[in-house]
Amino acid sequence: MASSESATVPADRKRPRSVGRFLRSQMRNIAPFLTLICLTGFFAAASPSFATLDNFGNILTQVSVTGIIAVGLTFVILCAEIDLSIASIANVTGIAVAYFTLQDSYVNIANVPMPGWAAVMLALALCALLGVVNAFGLTVIGIPSFIMTLAMMQIAAGISALLVRGQIAYKVPDVITTLGSGSIGGIPCIVIVAALMLLGGHLVLTYTRFGRYVYMVGGNREAAEYSGLNVKLILGSAMVIAAVCSGIGGMLGVAHFGSAQQNEFDTYLLDSIAAVVVGGTSLFGGRGGIGNTIVGLFVLGVLNNGLDHVNIDSFLKILIRGLILLAALVINVYAQRLRERSVD
Repeated sequence: MASSESATVPADRKRPRSVGRFLRSQMRNIAPFLTLICLTGFFAAASPSFATLDNFGNILTQVSVTGIIAVGLTFVILCAEIDLSIASIANVTGIAVAYFTLQDSYVNIANVPMPGWAAVMLALALCALLGVVNAFGLTVIGIPSFIMTLAMMQIAAGISALLVRGQIAYKVPDVITTLGSGSIGGIPCIVIVAALMLLGGHLVLTYTRFGRYVYMVGGNREAAEYSGLNVKLILGSAMVIAAVCSGIGGMLGVAHFGSAQQNEFDTYLLDSIAAVVVGGTSLFGGRGGIGNTIVGLFVLGVLNNGLDHVNIDSFLKILIRGLILLAALVINVYAQRLRERSVD
């Protein structure tokens, strides 16, 4: 009897430890979701106009461009890299698709009008080319992604300046206008495109060999190399995917905003990084995914929209967003340390 009782006591004592270990291991996923619930509850109580179906549609529309750009950035961060050029690539692609579209006579831009399909293809080719340059610098030359994409941020901004020279273009191909500012059954097309791209990114990362390779490269690059993976090809592909997603977001964003101009997407760099990191994807790679990015998008969308509903000082709004991002970074780093301790 004594031996049987002593055998059951350790098992009972292990249960709280196992629960605690599980909660610590899942903190990166749980914390953003709890943050979203708390923010939603607070703003719903603070403003009657917040918790409405129309406002939910507004939030979805507001985070759509960020969501499209964040799809590609998720691939990059899962590989334990960073891309600081996504906003500039989005901007130059949006400007390029307008540059190759016939503008009204009052637009003072010496552009090159082409058929709509050609304008779209050339703009996509441009963003893909910039992604290839990022990939080449990272994988072939060996420039750290932070420095390489910082340089690309300036290159893309320079191309944007050369194309529009301080002017504003308004016309884009009809298909881009429809996808960026049209709607189907009352649902904005840009929300549908963002949802489809997020779904596509999730399916690729979850159910394809390439997706597994991305996690392997981000989780342990040396082990991935010893396993025979072409790590440089995976990293380069992630950089190109990020550039193309940014380009698509830029084209649809121009149609949604109604104009193409310099520095139009500057704020989307921080927003996209924040969406991925706040959602719980690890900055150290190998942990997270599109599901985390979706939660991060909603956290940012609810935060930005809710602060508008409570009429808070716009400067304080910037401060609060920065504090939320800092908290997410702290959780990210702390979760990584807990993971390393559990492995040890």
